[in-house]
Order: sequence, then structure tokens, then C-alpha cells
Amino acid sequence: MNTEKFYEKIGGNYADTISRLMTEERVLRFVRKFPADESFNSLKDALARGVVEEAFRAAHTLKGVAQNLGFTALYEKASAVTEVLRGGSLDVTALMPDLESIYRLTVESISELD
Repeated sequence: MNTEKFYEKIGGNYADTISRLMTEERVLRFVRKFPADESFNSLKDALARGVVEEAFRAAHTLKGVAQNLGFTALYEKASAVTEVLRGGSLDVTALMPDLESIYRLTVESISELD
């Protein structure tokens, strides 16, 4: 799958990302590093342990990485989780399935890139 199709599949914004990173090679370099980012796993771990501050940091980091890479759908889901956690609440149970779904789609789709 080419880069533009990848962004289309995950609900991302390729045009914005390429305008910031300047070359497709640079975009791909950073996109391919995304699966190694531990933010999502850290978020799930912190939620399981009930540590709101750590969960917030992980969600906020995931949101920022997603925004920088133009992963719009993932950014929006991570942003919703971040805002609940920012208020000190761990009540993100209803939001996590959508976040996990788009996260998994993104990671799986990266492996399909040309």
C-alpha cells in the first residue's frame, strides 16, 4: 500500500503531514517508528493500575505523536481520553474500545506499507 492510501485507510491527513515533514521518505521514516512507541501500552497499563497521572501522560503523548504524524482519527480518540484524564477521572472505559480499534488499525496498516 502506498503512503497516501495508508493515510486514507487510517483516517489520517497525508497532505498536512507531507507539508510539515517535506518528503515522503521522511514521513515514512517516522511512520514506521510509530509501532515502537510505548504510549498506548503505557496508557493501558496505567489505567489497569488506576494511576490517573501516568494514564494522562501516556494519553497526552499518544495524542501528540498522532497529531505530529497526521493520524487524525487516532489523534481525535486519544484527545478525548486525554481530556477525561486531565480532569482527574479514570472513567474512560467507554472511550477505550474506539481508541484501541483505531490504534490497532494504524499499527496493522503500517506493516502493509510499500
